[in-house]
Amino acid sequence: MNNPTLPRNGLALAVFVALCLCGNSGMAQETVLPELGSSAGEIITPAQEAQYGAYTLHQLRQMNYVLDDPLLDSWLQTMGHRLGANSDNPRQPYTFFLLRDRQINAFATLGGYIGTNAGLILTARTEDEVAGVLSHEISHVTQKHVIRSVERAKKDQIPIMLAALGMIVAAQSAGGSGSSADNATAAAMMSAQALMIQRQIDYTRSNESEADRIGIQTLYRAGYNPDALADFFARMESVTRANAGGYNAPDYLRSHPVSVTRISEARDRAHKMRENRAELDSVRTSLPSNPLLPDFAQPSRSQKAGAASDFIWAKERLRVLSAVSPGAAIIEYRRGIDGFESKPSDAHQYGLALAYIANRQGHDAEALLAELGKKHPEHLWVAIARAQSAQAAKKPLLAETRFEQLITKYPENRAVVLAYADFLLELDKADKALRAQELLRRIGGDGEDFVYQRLLARAYELSGNTLRAAEAYAEVAFLNGRVDDAISQLSTLLKNDDLDYYQRARVEARIAEFMPISLELKRQGIKPEQQGS
Repeated sequence: MNNPTLPRNGLALAVFVALCLCGNSGMAQETVLPELGSSAGEIITPAQEAQYGAYTLHQLRQMNYVLDDPLLDSWLQTMGHRLGANSDNPRQPYTFFLLRDRQINAFATLGGYIGTNAGLILTARTEDEVAGVLSHEISHVTQKHVIRSVERAKKDQIPIMLAALGMIVAAQSAGGSGSSADNATAAAMMSAQALMIQRQIDYTRSNESEADRIGIQTLYRAGYNPDALADFFARMESVTRANAGGYNAPDYLRSHPVSVTRISEARDRAHKMRENRAELDSVRTSLPSNPLLPDFAQPSRSQKAGAASDFIWAKERLRVLSAVSPGAAIIEYRRGIDGFESKPSDAHQYGLALAYIANRQGHDAEALLAELGKKHPEHLWVAIARAQSAQAAKKPLLAETRFEQLITKYPENRAVVLAYADFLLELDKADKALRAQELLRRIGGDGEDFVYQRLLARAYELSGNTLRAAEAYAEVAFLNGRVDDAISQLSTLLKNDDLDYYQRARVEARIAEFMPISLELKRQGIKPEQQGS
């Protein structure tokens, strides 16, 4: 429905990202982005995997695919880490992120980085179904399928790369200029991706059964419905066949082929798991109590997502944020979604209110949220939306009052802090920027927190702290995939005599970390101007 168009100068970068997922040729010297593996038996370290995974995320963000939203991030990370803790390798770190694309898709890449498309969540009926897909992708990581795929793909890298670049050059030559060239080149890119997928699909299929089996075990151990993965496969097949709601699933079906046999096997595994659990429970209850024996009890109801899940709210929030525009989201609700016109749910009203807020129709949002606020007085997502609706209605005093009430109740909640800081910075005043800085320091976002770094940079700028602003803007550039831009900003900053010892050391350390990545991009043929959107 709304796949972002790849910019022309980002096409080589897209090829680079795809080839990073497939494998990478040897390097003359060791850098931050080392060789992934070799026939000599070298194994990529977890730290190196994490570096590749992180930079893949940065590239996807640069191409405007990543959806950075604090509330959705918190919901997804909570579910993902719950599954990871119950996986075959609970020590493996995971980073879960959302893509705004409405294609039904999800994927795992190096370092435990797992991406989920908006279309997949919009297609799911329950949180358990989303958890089922995530547990499947987690299993690809724990069973080392990603690394094995990298090693196998290395053999095909050169012919695939040449074919991909050949198609892109041909498309650029034939496409002329403007949007027609963009469309032609994007089509060539899709063809190149399809070629890479086709060369690996047999190998991928050999891992799917194992990922299903391990994933269902993870799903059950985490307290979710073990039938959920089969339920989603069946729904995906149905949605794809009928093209219901405008969602297509060619990407997911190419790498995760679904058949009646696979669905039935997933259901059979879930059924046997329940039977085995029942047998264990029967044996356990028939034996005398022994505190030295492990507890094989079924996951308790309190462990499950259950009715308290934010899934229905997350789904509507995601529907709005993944729409082509706020106006398109409003039209989508007015045309009716899952019976919205006949019987709108509270979550649907919440989604429509968010669309009004994004479209700066604050008064319309206020009317909807007033009722929701009475029905759900303790729901954080509704409370934040109410503050933002006052902001959109150009009632800054009311908005600030509501945000202050929230920050008093949730002083270190990331979503509250970031939403309040965003409001304060919109007022474009130095004193409000200082207040935003104080709030942001409460949560102390790490170097990978894109929203935090962006707001911090703006807060420093508005408050007149140009040195710290320059440093933060360089971090934003890096997280947005613009490595050379980040290095340039930091190098310029080093020329300022007002830098204190600690900031100078910090800036020099970041340049040292960024330089090997910049060199690797140059080796891949990615010019500095091709890193920006």
